[in-house]
Amino acid sequence: MLRLSGGPARIAVRDMRRPTPFHDPVTIPAPAKINLGLRILRKRPDGFHDLETVFLRIGWADEIRMETAAELSMTCSAPNLPVDGSNLCMRAVQAVLDEIPGEQRPGLRLHLLKNLPFGAGMGGGSSDAAVCLSAANRLLDAGLAAAQLHSLAASLGSDVPFFLLEGGVALGTGRGEILEPLPFPAALQETWLVVAVPPVHISTAEAYTGIRPDASGEGTVRTLVSDGTLAEWQESLINDFEQHLFDAHPRLAALKAGLLEAGAGYAAMSGSGSAVFGVFMHHDDALRAIQALDENIRAWVGPSDGGVRM
Repeated sequence: MLRLSGGPARIAVRDMRRPTPFHDPVTIPAPAKINLGLRILRKRPDGFHDLETVFLRIGWADEIRMETAAELSMTCSAPNLPVDGSNLCMRAVQAVLDEIPGEQRPGLRLHLLKNLPFGAGMGGGSSDAAVCLSAANRLLDAGLAAAQLHSLAASLGSDVPFFLLEGGVALGTGRGEILEPLPFPAALQETWLVVAVPPVHISTAEAYTGIRPDASGEGTVRTLVSDGTLAEWQESLINDFEQHLFDAHPRLAALKAGLLEAGAGYAAMSGSGSAVFGVFMHHDDALRAIQALDENIRAWVGPSDGGVRM
């Protein structure tokens, strides 16, 4: 189950509707996230790792269309993505349906417009699942409370609960499932993000193989993100996955270096990769950085607070 640090405070769940009234069918964006720093603190007895990171919801998004139907079904714009019961969207909707009493449960028809790259450390699948949980709850009038939605989200994956939170910025600890909402960082005010995803696949096993846990700097990610400048971020804010993955995939290191050379005040890999992002003070510089990327790199540019305002 999701735990919020700081005790049993009210769980603030963002309103995942568009400004227009909720209706059938409904189309809702499912925004990605990036990690502002990530430290691996220690290996746990259960085989997982304790970590510390700050999640930031961004404006690059998938889109979910949902409408009531006789039975549950799904289509997707990406032909290589499964649309059966193994898909997180289908599992999320089924979890809501299972909470509705009675044998004659309604169905839903889903369509996923997949704009986000797969396996890039941006939480696209988790965001899709969170949107499906919230939208199915409203469209079917299931009446699930915020705590119930968060419990279902945590059962689907460690990153899913973050996408239900208001604000779009949160400290993640434990396996990432212990969340504390944070204010939007002062260092990102009136800045622009460039997110670039090269055709590099990094498995979770590969990402953790080269990790050497170190808890000596515990608490520094939160402090730096909350109080630091971009220059201080670049000097001291660390993603522990970078060093060994950059050695294994020099293209990622070159991509980060290229964003910094293009004028980014801070650049880093998101999560366990392969997305790399840069923070720019000026929109024109961000656009020039995008234009300088190789053609086979998928990229997005937008205001740093774009996902927070969604």
